[in-house]
Amino acid sequence: MKRPIPTPHARSAACAQISREHTRPPRDAGSSTLELVLSIPVLILMLAFLNYSGRMSEARLQVEDAAHQAARAATVSRSPSAATMSARSTAEAALSEAGVTCRPVTVAIRGTLQPGSTVSVTVSCTVDLHDLALLRVPGTTTLTARFAAPVDLHRSITNTAGG
Repeated sequence: MKRPIPTPHARSAACAQISREHTRPPRDAGSSTLELVLSIPVLILMLAFLNYSGRMSEARLQVEDAAHQAARAATVSRSPSAATMSARSTAEAALSEAGVTCRPVTVAIRGTLQPGSTVSVTVSCTVDLHDLALLRVPGTTTLTARFAAPVDLHRSITNTAGG
């Protein structure tokens, strides 16, 4: 059997239909660009939140470490005033070495230096967060850590010469 030969008019109409289908832009052209543009602020906020979370957890760890070091420094001191000064300078040095910038650093000591007793040190640090204003977090946050250390049972209360 022979195929019918299409008329020139039918051929041109079919070609016109095919060319219209191929040249017509799809309905969702540009939607991926729009989605990207709309998602960029959300991604920026997520990155800022991750930065905030990381900085706060790192600062908390550093303040806890400073409290631990300050308590140990206080237990080896011979007098309450020396223990206070030693704990404060140790906490400030630990925070400075860790790169934590505190507005005021507060160091409080509780306990006695009697052998077998416990000395408790509380370190408070106010951390500046003004550079994260995009997240609407407070301008400063106070981080507090407490650590208790035992005073050695076998130490003397006073310094002895020659010992």
